[in-house]
Amino acid sequence: MSGAARHLDPVEAHSAELAGALRGPTRAKARMVSEIRDGLADTVEAHALSGVPYPNAVRAAVREFGTPEELAPSCQRELTIAQVRSTARTVLLTVPLLAACWAGAWTAAAWRPSGAAEALAANLAALAVLAALLAVAALAATGGLARRFSAPEGLFTAPEGLARAVAWSGTAAAAAMPIATAALAVVSPWSANWPVIALAAAAGAASHAMLAASARSCRQCARTPEAGWPPARR
Repeated sequence: MSGAARHLDPVEAHSAELAGALRGPTRAKARMVSEIRDGLADTVEAHALSGVPYPNAVRAAVREFGTPEELAPSCQRELTIAQVRSTARTVLLTVPLLAACWAGAWTAAAWRPSGAAEALAANLAALAVLAALLAVAALAATGGLARRFSAPEGLFTAPEGLARAVAWSGTAAAAAMPIATAALAVVSPWSANWPVIALAAAAGAASHAMLAASARSCRQCARTPEAGWPPARR
């Protein structure tokens, strides 16, 4: 336990230690830690009201709830799944925008792409399609229907495998966005519809920032050893 945590109320120290060990979407993590903290506080209060001294009440409540080390694996599993779904949704939101930006550049610009530009566009399109397909698969694999059934043995060769796959496909798609944005910025001065292309370039840049941040969080979850699979049933 950190030095700062030692000066907190035991319940708050427990929650702070647990929060420090977890990675995942900020809101989901805060909600999860808050629920555990409230439940632990209520259990401590119940023991204290029955006449148990406060330090003993805290120890008894922690035995019932589990230490941060004991709680972290199941909590991290849920947060990893939440982050996978968040990154997958971000891919499905931003990748079509990338495709739309390229389509707009080709139709609105006063030039036609060279062979090299066509090859680059084809590669970016293929990358976008692969990232989108993996995002759809990730959402299906972690959705409510999939969680009603046990995952077949060996479906995922590593507990963090799906998180890593979604993270790196999202990273690759995010890396492609600045290329598309730069291309749009280059062609916009020669286009009669340059305001539309410039707006699309700005949207591509914003999408890159959003997807890159989500993919980075997904990579952090994939590197967290407590991430497990399949999702725990409720």
